[in-house]
Amino acid sequence: MNEPLAQRLRPVRLDQVCGQQHLLGPGRVFRKTIESGRIPNMIFYGPSGVGKTTVARIIAENSGMTLHKLNGTSCGTADIKAVLGEIGTLGTAGGILLYLDEIQYLNKKQQQSLLECIENGSVTLIASTTENPYFYIYNALLSRCTVFEFKSLTAGDILTGLQNAAARLAESEHTALAFEPGAAEYLAESAGGDMRKALGGLEFVAAAAEPGPGGERLITLDMVKQVTKRTAMRYDRSGDDHYDILSAYQKSMRGSDPDAALHYLARLLEAGDLVSACRRLMVCACEDVGLAYPQIIPIVKAAVDAATMLGLPEARIPLADAVILVATSPKSNAGESAINAAMADLQAGRSGPIPRQLQNKHFDGEDAAVKGQHYRYPHDYPDHWVEQQYLPDALKGTVYYVPGENKNEQAARAYWQRIKGK
Repeated sequence: MNEPLAQRLRPVRLDQVCGQQHLLGPGRVFRKTIESGRIPNMIFYGPSGVGKTTVARIIAENSGMTLHKLNGTSCGTADIKAVLGEIGTLGTAGGILLYLDEIQYLNKKQQQSLLECIENGSVTLIASTTENPYFYIYNALLSRCTVFEFKSLTAGDILTGLQNAAARLAESEHTALAFEPGAAEYLAESAGGDMRKALGGLEFVAAAAEPGPGGERLITLDMVKQVTKRTAMRYDRSGDDHYDILSAYQKSMRGSDPDAALHYLARLLEAGDLVSACRRLMVCACEDVGLAYPQIIPIVKAAVDAATMLGLPEARIPLADAVILVATSPKSNAGESAINAAMADLQAGRSGPIPRQLQNKHFDGEDAAVKGQHYRYPHDYPDHWVEQQYLPDALKGTVYYVPGENKNEQAARAYWQRIKGK
């Protein structure tokens, strides 16, 4: 069997793991607990290729317990019951450690089947997931485990791992392996924080490397570029990375940082997600610029229409223009705050009958205390305004909209102060 390089060179000790020093560094609570031999129930959360499975396997294989490994993508209820069926048998006297990879793929019933044995300590669970456990894992199971976040590896972490892997690979194959200057760094940068992806690239170029005059196989920068044509970028349209990029995209525009906003726009477009890029751009124009520059809404809409008509790659041009415009425009969320406050009143039951003068009827029933609609038509009055009650009695005097400090809203405020102050 042709075992992948990442599997062959998987670390067997915690000090061989690259990165995750917030968990594995000397003196960290996580590491000290693991080294104590008393293994609690844990859930590892983080992107792929950062060491979750590796750390879980190291813990499991050094725990002294009977190890069972299941994967949420392929196991079913019967597999879980088979593991639980071994509880109390002679072969599991030291306890059972269940390593459950990709736990987010188990349904609620399957996750619930683990509760009793985890509660009484007959099974110790180590689970891993690439998705936010607070969204994908059943609350009762989550409350019985401690969640540890594994972070994306830096290019430096990846570089260290590549250098170690190259040395171990050369040792196992009895042939020296060397990188041309800049080649290892380029491969590390292109991996996007995923050690497994980096090792996959290393395995590919190492197989193609030919022995030089000195007998060593040289991995050149050109070889690395040939297997990393596109920059590795984490992106899953239904996963956390998708929403993290969208969040950063909108927050950068809201925060008036055009450079950061363009970076996240580029990431969306590189992944081909034109729809999300356009939608968040329109949301930001309305929510974060809004009344400070109301003309921006049709402008951004025109840019979005142009982008969808052009398609990629040309769509990047009108979208870049619009993103820069939104990021550099004055900001006001007065409109959003106002409608949120109005909806909060409605949801809390604060409403009431529509004032008689605003109703769409022109006759009164016999029980009406006051006859007649008595609506005042504002255009019949000076400056096209007349004072009358519009809100229901229960909300009379309520203020939802507070003008922002930008010149557009302040100009409108001054105008109506002059008119209504007469």
